[in-house]
Amino acid sequence: MRTTVGRFLYMEVLAMGASEPIRIKQAKTYEQQLDILKNRGIEVTDSQEAIASLKRINYYRLTAYGLTLKDGQQDQYRPDTTFNQLVALYEFDKKLRQLLIGVIESIEIAFRTHIAYHHAHTYGPLGYKEAKHFNSPVYHEKFLTNLDRFFKDNKTELFVAHHQSKYQGVFPIWVAVEVLSFSTLSMLFKNLKNKDKSVISKEYYNVPFVYMQSWLHTLTTIRNTCAHHGRLYGKKLTIRPKLFDDMQEKIQNDEVFAAILIACKLLNAKERAVFIDSLALLIEEYRDYVDTRHIGFPSDWENWL
Repeated sequence: MRTTVGRFLYMEVLAMGASEPIRIKQAKTYEQQLDILKNRGIEVTDSQEAIASLKRINYYRLTAYGLTLKDGQQDQYRPDTTFNQLVALYEFDKKLRQLLIGVIESIEIAFRTHIAYHHAHTYGPLGYKEAKHFNSPVYHEKFLTNLDRFFKDNKTELFVAHHQSKYQGVFPIWVAVEVLSFSTLSMLFKNLKNKDKSVISKEYYNVPFVYMQSWLHTLTTIRNTCAHHGRLYGKKLTIRPKLFDDMQEKIQNDEVFAAILIACKLLNAKERAVFIDSLALLIEEYRDYVDTRHIGFPSDWENWL
C-alpha cells in the first residue's frame, strides 16, 4: 500500500522477520533526485552535467556531504549552495582518503618491521607462538586463530607457499606479520608485554607506549574508513586517540585532524614532508569549497604537523 507523507512517496512493505509493515521510500529517477536538491535550495547551473554526476555518485553518498551546508536540522541548504559545491566536497574527501591510506600503509609496514625485529631478537623466531610472551593469553589465542586463518586465505602468496613446502608450514614472526591485517597488527602490539611496547615506542618514535597503542587503534579505523570509501569530511572519530597535553589545548581528539596529526608523528622526516606538501596542495585546490574546520583543522595546522 502506498501513502503520501509530505513531499515523499512511501511504500509499505513487510520485511523478512518484521511483525509490522515498514515504510520504505520509493526509488527516485536521477531527474527526481535533482529536483529534490533544487527544492531544498541547491543551485544547479547545468542539469545535464548534474545528472551525469548522479549517475556516477550515489545520491545518498553525495548528499551526505551537504550535511555541513545546512542550517541546523532543517532540510534546506544555506543560500548560494551549489551542486558543484557538493561534488567538490565529495572529490576533496576522496582525494583526502587516498592520501591518508598511502600514509597509513607506510606506518603499517613500519610497525610490521618493528614488531617482528624486536620480538625475534628478544624471544626467537617462533616466540610469538608462546602466550607467556604476551599480556593476555586470551587475546594471544585469538591472535593465533586469526593468524592461521590469514595463512589459509593467503596460501597462494609465493612466500606463504614457499614456507609451506620448504619449512612444513612453520612461519617465523617476520613472515607471520606480513599476512596480518592492520587491525590484527594493532591488537598484537597492544598485547605485547609492556616492556616490549616501551622499547619499540621509545626506540623508533620516542613516545610512551600508552600513546602508541591508542594511535594505532585510531589509525586502523581511519584506514578501514578509507579502504571502504567512507566519508571523513564532517565526521567525528569513533575511536579517539590519546593526545599529549600540549595538543589537547587546541586539538579536539574526535576530529579527523587528530588522526592526521598522530599519523604525522609516526612518519619519518621525508615521508612527513611529502605528506604535508600534498595535504597543503589538496586544501589549496579546493579552498573555494572546503571549510577545513569541518575536519578539525586549526588555522595554524601546518605548525602542528
